[in-house]
Amino acid sequence: MNRIPRQVFMLVIPALLFLVPWWLLVFTTTSGAVCWALSALFVLGYIGLPLAMFTGHGPKQSDTAALIGDTALGVMWVLFSWSVIGTVVRTGLIIAGVDDPARSLIVALGVLAISAALTVWGIYEARRIPRVKTVEVTIPKLAPGLDGLRMVVITDTHYAATDRLRWSERVVEIVNEQRPDIACHAGDLADGSVVKRRAQVDPLGKVQAELGRFYITGNHEYFGDAAGWIEHMAGLGWQPMHNQHEVLTRDGDRLIMAGIDDPTGVSLPGHGPDLPAALSGADPDLPVILLAHQPKQITDAVKAGVALQISGHTHGGQIWPFRYLVRLDQPVVAGLSRHGDTQLYTSRGTGFWGPQLRVFAPSEITVLILRSPQQ
Repeated sequence: MNRIPRQVFMLVIPALLFLVPWWLLVFTTTSGAVCWALSALFVLGYIGLPLAMFTGHGPKQSDTAALIGDTALGVMWVLFSWSVIGTVVRTGLIIAGVDDPARSLIVALGVLAISAALTVWGIYEARRIPRVKTVEVTIPKLAPGLDGLRMVVITDTHYAATDRLRWSERVVEIVNEQRPDIACHAGDLADGSVVKRRAQVDPLGKVQAELGRFYITGNHEYFGDAAGWIEHMAGLGWQPMHNQHEVLTRDGDRLIMAGIDDPTGVSLPGHGPDLPAALSGADPDLPVILLAHQPKQITDAVKAGVALQISGHTHGGQIWPFRYLVRLDQPVVAGLSRHGDTQLYTSRGTGFWGPQLRVFAPSEITVLILRSPQQ
């Protein structure tokens, strides 16, 4: 029974991605041999996409297949999204009295042009060095000696089949340029094993932060080698926060830095989020900064009286309009939000997962400047 939904997902989703563009771009605009030839290409795509995704991300872990499948998925999502919009526009033209073939050609050419432009731009946005986003956050109970504390956050780097060694090196350079007191990686470090991805991850060992470098697992670590990545990051000088906390001190004033596992960690013995364990023995008078990969973990953070939760996971939606689907699962897609007495910062992510596209969801390296209410 557990296999049936996955099989349906692998067949139905690609069918939708290909069917709507096929109808709008092929069925309504062509006929005869041209229609049959283009239809055959769509059928091949429908068969090839799930095959490439399974070969790339399944047991074989083929990087070549992953690149092909991921790229096709991103392109088809853009084409599907704008084909849906094109269908609405086509209906409007019908109401306006615009006849075929002009109506169908206008819509098809518009969808193709917009999709092509957004695909090219999306690839550039995904592969470029992330921009720095600076946000000031007032933390109740933060002592004056900690006012102005600089936390630099990266997350969702997703080092994978695309070789991004130079990109990784530049990210580290930019992080160090921000003069972080604390550096954080909020999960989804890499897709794949330590052996396959360590070269891209190793530059993180050069990040400099006086009060510490802290790392938590995301859901993608648990799809691969979570234990291996925890050990590897520790070897690079980062402190894995496996349901635990540390007390940080500057100028005699203190705060608590805590971190919990991703919810998918329950698949691995001894893992899974445990906020009570993470805060066990913590001074209740000190503000708590919590690393938790998924924004929806904010529910437990509010109950525990956490001052600020830092999350990633959403990628800001990565490829518009996917953000609206993400919002069905997560309380926040990006930015600073308040939940009771707890604040949540959700990063759009530093890298990308799967398709090398970011459309209306730019990546970021985040500088959180903590402010004391007493200043």
